[in-house]
Amino acid sequence: MNPEIFSDWLKRQGYKVYRTKSSYWYNAGPGVYQAFPYHWQIDPDKNELMELVHQSGAIAVRYSKPYSCKTGKISYHVVAKLPYEFDSFRSQGKNGIRKGLSQCRIEQVSFSRLADEGWKLQQDTLARQQRSKCMTREQWEILCHSAEGLPGFEVWAAIVSGSLAATVITARIDDTWTIPYAQSLREYLCLHVNNALFYTVCTDFLNRPGIKEVFTNLHSLDAPESVDEFKFRMGLIPKPVRQQIFFNPLFQPFIGNGSYWLIKRMQKLNPNHPFWTKTEGIFRFYLEGKLPADKQCLPENLVNDLLLES
Repeated sequence: MNPEIFSDWLKRQGYKVYRTKSSYWYNAGPGVYQAFPYHWQIDPDKNELMELVHQSGAIAVRYSKPYSCKTGKISYHVVAKLPYEFDSFRSQGKNGIRKGLSQCRIEQVSFSRLADEGWKLQQDTLARQQRSKCMTREQWEILCHSAEGLPGFEVWAAIVSGSLAATVITARIDDTWTIPYAQSLREYLCLHVNNALFYTVCTDFLNRPGIKEVFTNLHSLDAPESVDEFKFRMGLIPKPVRQQIFFNPLFQPFIGNGSYWLIKRMQKLNPNHPFWTKTEGIFRFYLEGKLPADKQCLPENLVNDLLLES
């Protein structure tokens, strides 16, 4: 599968997609375009970014740069790489995998089944993350059905007593498998179904010919870093990158500490509204990304690794 197929999946969902010299972009939120494939690290010049905001009318764009770059918010991608070995995992992760594999069955399922039964899982997952307003059932069904018939997409599930307990949507792009969506039901979490599912999927993918990496997610704008802690117990690692926010020059004069304070106030008044939580994250990443590395607030998941490198 190539990025064009992933682009088709997004277009089928109703997203606008643009292609520039270095990457693809889609309207991930109101006025905000996200670069994809998500695992790519790019460093577009200002002319390319200006062309993108002119064509799309974007207020801001977001993308990942190499960690060696001098600007951008110090951040990370969550990935699994070879060697991916059970014995190297944290004890808590190993125990969870053993228990999970004894309690559920892991197998591939259809997107039509996911569209029907999976909404309950997605809804429960968003509620646990305090992001219930991020998606409707209609959007979920469109998301699932849009992948039907496209090569390179798979759905994997942990099944308990014939029911979906945890699922992941996966897509192969070149030498990387990415997991854009993962969901589960809280009533099955005590059975460690997520442990069993992530371990099985990562092991399967990394053992396929030509695969170098499994990418699960970007460092989130609005979710707490603790959301990623489970994955690190499962043998995944944080890969250092820089996340760059570029604002349309028409809006740059209004972006600063004062406007950020107002955004934070609105976010506190509307703590579960996706617009304000994402906007707060966009402003925070942008402002912090302008600071030198030693003045930035390092993600907790990266602190030890970066200290070792220095």
